[in-house]
Amino acid sequence: MARIVILTGAGISAESGIRTFRAADGLWEDHRVEDVATPEGFARDPELVLRFYNERRAAAAAAEPNAAHRALAALEADGRHEVLVVTQNVDDLHERAGSRALIHMHGTLTGALCAACGARWPAPAVMRVTDPCPACAARAARPDIVWFGEMPYRMEEIWAALRAADLFVSIGTSGNVYPAAGFVADARHAGVETLELNLEPSMGTRFFDAARHGPATQVVPDWVAAMLA
Repeated sequence: MARIVILTGAGISAESGIRTFRAADGLWEDHRVEDVATPEGFARDPELVLRFYNERRAAAAAAEPNAAHRALAALEADGRHEVLVVTQNVDDLHERAGSRALIHMHGTLTGALCAACGARWPAPAVMRVTDPCPACAARAARPDIVWFGEMPYRMEEIWAALRAADLFVSIGTSGNVYPAAGFVADARHAGVETLELNLEPSMGTRFFDAARHGPATQVVPDWVAAMLA
């Protein structure tokens, strides 16, 4: 049984209609990232930030898992390999496809977080600045999303899994956002085999032992089929 750690990024959800994180001009859905994806932006204009993520939440809810999500869930369900999916994505398409061993290192649109006390609860479809925290009653509800300047979730667990893996696979990532961009170097340092599955070569493609390029809905099911053959 091989232990496989799979990192997924925006490229795996793009074919489900989820737009990738940033356009070439640095804007995210026509907003400056500093305004909608930083603690400082939330402090300046919480109403804008909540409205932005309400729109993202609605878009994610309307999307459906694609063949790449389903293939990874099938690889885990088969049971011949120990599979952990670490996703940078904040949508829930992996869960809806059937993945169970899953870490959302950047949080999830389906979660709410109290900026005052740190309590967490399921996010409603529409979050408002007047929403009270169910734990402390503060009106400080924010999306449970890791913003720029914040530490991704469960990093020690991720690094431990990388070091113990037999195979690290990166799917649909740009290779320029850390700490995830450093996972391939961590894996290689630990003697782990590495594979990139991406639409085109990432910035870190030279660090991988092997790479296959093309749409995620093609290259991921093809790789999974070979693993299960």
